[in-house]
Amino acid sequence: MKFPAFLFSLFLSRLADQILLFLVPLVVFQVTQDVAWSGYAFAAETLPRFLSFPVCGALCDRVSPLKLLRGSQIFRALACMLGVLANEAMGGIWWLVGLSAVCGVLTTQGMMAREVMLPQIASETRGLGFDKVLAYAQTADQTGMVLGPLLAAALIAVWPWQAAVCAAAALFLLADVATAWWRRGNPVELHEPQGEPGQHLLKPIATALGHLLRLPGLLRLTMLTAGVNLMLGTTLASSAAMVTGLHQRSATYYAGLQTLGAVATIVILLAIIRGSIALKHMGITAYLLILAGGLLTAASTNHWGYAAGFLLIIGFDKMFSIYIRIHRQRIIPAKDYGKTTGVIVLLNNLTQPLAGLIVGAFADATQTRGVIFSVCLLVGAIGVASAVAARRKADATQT
Repeated sequence: MKFPAFLFSLFLSRLADQILLFLVPLVVFQVTQDVAWSGYAFAAETLPRFLSFPVCGALCDRVSPLKLLRGSQIFRALACMLGVLANEAMGGIWWLVGLSAVCGVLTTQGMMAREVMLPQIASETRGLGFDKVLAYAQTADQTGMVLGPLLAAALIAVWPWQAAVCAAAALFLLADVATAWWRRGNPVELHEPQGEPGQHLLKPIATALGHLLRLPGLLRLTMLTAGVNLMLGTTLASSAAMVTGLHQRSATYYAGLQTLGAVATIVILLAIIRGSIALKHMGITAYLLILAGGLLTAASTNHWGYAAGFLLIIGFDKMFSIYIRIHRQRIIPAKDYGKTTGVIVLLNNLTQPLAGLIVGAFADATQTRGVIFSVCLLVGAIGVASAVAARRKADATQT
């Protein structure tokens, strides 16, 4: 089968998306020379993609995920081109912010469509379990995330931002061509959605919340993921201040550390692909190493210790993501998978902006160490509570 074409489509789509994410705050700052406006622009482009997860997930249970995926790629290319044309006709940097916000919502739709399709692809892929299919997909996604900002920086070094946006549009179209190539003659039978077409949009969300509260283990998994995202968000929000402030390293060092984090993630994902790690061990190992990384970043008095902790958090976050996604796929009914996953992803990610607000309240780098340590205690408490709940459930089942 042509599974590599599916991965290539994912890579190209993420590459283009990262170009837009990189461009918006940078170009707005270059034009306005105001850090605040750059921050507002970043919020304006990311908040819609964040809030649209439940709606996009519900759509995947009503409309063919393949159609939604291809539509998201084609319409992102169209939005890029229309945004550039509008800028050329009327001027104004906010056309870039607007097109990126539209592309953000469409990116969420593409992500949710792939999330629904991956279990079906795994079931039809010989020799690959769901864990390895997820690891391949995460590797393609992460590679696009690494190369996207580098490609964007290279493009705007020689061309105006409008040309970089046009390049992103071309990548979205190429991603759709790769998707069409994957689908042509592919033996994978994708199940059609079983949702009721006449349902009110709030009903799928209510169904998802009901599953979250009633399905065994789903709320516990959501709490664990929220804890990991809180740790990740705190790390990302505070890393610039910790590296360049407290540890007095250069911006180049900071950029290199970010790159190493991405490389560490890819290495760990490749280890999952090549190895055979038990699912339970994968989850426990990733959670404990992320917690250990948080403690290292809080306690280290030199940049080497901080860097080690940073790499543990960034590197093992994707391993934990694979563990959670496999468990979710086993628990959630197939007919409600899109709507339920959309709501859960939204709830899981609420802790990342919360982490930014917490770090923002303690701008001094020395105070930030205390914040990170407090977050570690909370994440550790969530892990202990989850383990106790799982043990009680196991004992009740045995009796």
